[in-house]
Amino acid sequence: MIEVRELSKSFPLSGGRELLAVNRVSFHVQPGEVYGLLGPNGAGKKTTLRMVLGLLRPTSGEAMISGFRSTEQPDEVKRRVGLVAANSGLYQYLTPRELLLFFADLYGVSPAAARAELDRLSRLLGLTEFLDRGCANLSTGQKQRVNLARALIHRPPVMLLDEPTLGLDILGSQVINEFIVHLRGEGKAVIVCTHYLDEAERICTRFGLMHQGQIVAEGTLAELREQTGCGSLVDMFLKLSVHGPLLGATEPCALTTSRDSEQSA
Repeated sequence: MIEVRELSKSFPLSGGRELLAVNRVSFHVQPGEVYGLLGPNGAGKKTTLRMVLGLLRPTSGEAMISGFRSTEQPDEVKRRVGLVAANSGLYQYLTPRELLLFFADLYGVSPAAARAELDRLSRLLGLTEFLDRGCANLSTGQKQRVNLARALIHRPPVMLLDEPTLGLDILGSQVINEFIVHLRGEGKAVIVCTHYLDEAERICTRFGLMHQGQIVAEGTLAELREQTGCGSLVDMFLKLSVHGPLLGATEPCALTTSRDSEQSA
């Protein structure tokens, strides 16, 4: 469903130098998988997502959605993808109902199918009580639920979620996370980028850990624990910050090392 092969992106800097933001990244996501693309700020996650979606042309390599190359057929890719980003805005003078029907029309969804999908998403995401309220008057959590519905109104098989719970309270985050699990049950291929590692552990089926533009470890949580010798994603990233990009179970976790030092002191 999602296939990324040897994807790289460099940006020119002053003095003829280049910044290699993404360095030969490869991964795949099958239907019914939630893939956590995780890493610190500057690791290359957003650049990778933009190339997958066809918004940014790679320096080398390729990304494909359902067999369509992002560089050659970006419109076909976008028809099959729903994007949710933390900084996505809503048209403030429209109601959620008007906004969702507008986006359905942009995607070529028939009016009858759009109304049926609007009803379905309203029930699933709890939009009904504010469906006809102006978007300017919605809470942060309500706006993000509308954003999620907007990304799904054309029933795409692929979802890209960039910090979908950023700024939400615990109840708002729970609604979004439960719906991501629902998307997995619907057979969608999902990529999630998030800094909330405890949430990622609960909702993702596999992970790709990025560091300095590269995927340095990949697998299920159980496989990553075996690869790194760490029990949690938090420990893995602490280890990554101490030991650099080469993770291995032969090195102790950074968090464990820190605790042991405190105890010995």
